[in-house]
Amino acid sequence: MFMRIAIPHWQGRVSPVFDVAGTLCLIDVEEGREIGRRSAVLTSRDPFRRAVEVSALNVDMLICGAISYPQERALIGAGVRVVCCICGEIGSVIDACIGGRLSDRRFLMPGCPGNRRGQRYRYRGGRSSP
Repeated sequence: MFMRIAIPHWQGRVSPVFDVAGTLCLIDVEEGREIGRRSAVLTSRDPFRRAVEVSALNVDMLICGAISYPQERALIGAGVRVVCCICGEIGSVIDACIGGRLSDRRFLMPGCPGNRRGQRYRYRGGRSSP
């Protein structure tokens, strides 16, 4: 199964706030292993245009730090799963995501409630999940 993960980054770490992040790290994962990685620049600050930019990159999942409610809703509406309140070095976050360990508390952004992470999303097919 193929999946594309996007992580906004700054100085080798997950950007603290997605809404103003300028660069995404795009990670292609197939059958539980990373098969490719590249960067993409985001140009829009408007939540809906930014969601279109991310969706146009064929992103399945966005892993980020803080994110505004309008931006999160726009991404979900565009079919992108949002996993927020994540912090850490990009490599460690990628490894944890692929290995199913992203729920480890060491990746929880300080000040974020642990029960919010990964709770609201919709897959591209329109099927909602808790």
